[in-house]
Amino acid sequence: MHTDRRSFLRNTAILTGGSLLSANLAFAGTPGLDLPDRGNFSIDGTSLRFRHPKIRSRQAFLMLADTHLFRDDERGKKYAEFSGRMAKAYNRTKHFETGEDTDPEVCFTASMARMTEKKQSHVALVGDILSFPAEAGVEWVMGQLSNAGKPHVYTAGNHDWHYEGMPGSSADLRRTWSAERLKPLYAGANPLFHLQPMGDVDLLIIDNSTYEIHPEQLAFFRERERKGRPMLLLVHIPLYVPGRSLGFGCGHPKWSAKNDRSWQLERRQPWRSEGHTRTTMDFHRAVFRSEHLIGILAGHIHKPSVDIVNGIPQIVCEANARGGYLDIELLP
Repeated sequence: MHTDRRSFLRNTAILTGGSLLSANLAFAGTPGLDLPDRGNFSIDGTSLRFRHPKIRSRQAFLMLADTHLFRDDERGKKYAEFSGRMAKAYNRTKHFETGEDTDPEVCFTASMARMTEKKQSHVALVGDILSFPAEAGVEWVMGQLSNAGKPHVYTAGNHDWHYEGMPGSSADLRRTWSAERLKPLYAGANPLFHLQPMGDVDLLIIDNSTYEIHPEQLAFFRERERKGRPMLLLVHIPLYVPGRSLGFGCGHPKWSAKNDRSWQLERRQPWRSEGHTRTTMDFHRAVFRSEHLIGILAGHIHKPSVDIVNGIPQIVCEANARGGYLDIELLP
């Protein structure tokens, strides 16, 4: 059966197990097809490259997600009843490449050294850098970033602001701890959404760590779409892809309280009984109908994956708690 490139890009999903497949796929502009040139992407292990006709000069940055740092000190003792489970969750890990014993701090430190070695201009921290919002953990991360001497962008994951069992909705807890503890990581940026130009590409950093999207976040995405510049979307929780689990939960049609299996373990309020808001679903549609989005970068599920929906690739990073990272290049 013949399948043209447009159909291939719309429908293909690259499902990966323990490691990312090597792939080189064109968005469009293939000789012989009357399609606009939207560029292409290629991935080989941890090396991810985007090419686009509007990119005039090379840019390179490092992406990390899911480090799950558990550092705490005397200041955190009064929160021990809320941090206890996650304080023990990732103390020792196995490195994703070597299988050797390691830990989140060793992996994060090695990642900072890698950024210097690779001469990357920025590091993108895409959520769950912390396992809970301890002051000591935030200070340690900021110290590592300062030593690296490179700018960073950050969006929260669902654990960064979550003290398990603390009263309040996810939205309330995110608002509280983003202001009281995570504020240094934002470096003055709006915690819910912000823009980081990277040469000729705009990085759109949007916090979907409650699995939901706010109206102002949707408006921000639509505004940037109208600008017509190539865009990369950075979110912690992957966007729904048909056939994927609820881990790809932002926009998943089955996301609701009746399918929430972790709320008691994580000692939080269940997901909304009526499912996603219309705004969240409108955001999902807007993203995958975008004419200028060249890719989505996410974390959360702790293993690498690549999917393509409507010609737009979504790439999930291996957990940095196990040493995972992505070297990202934006190329002419």
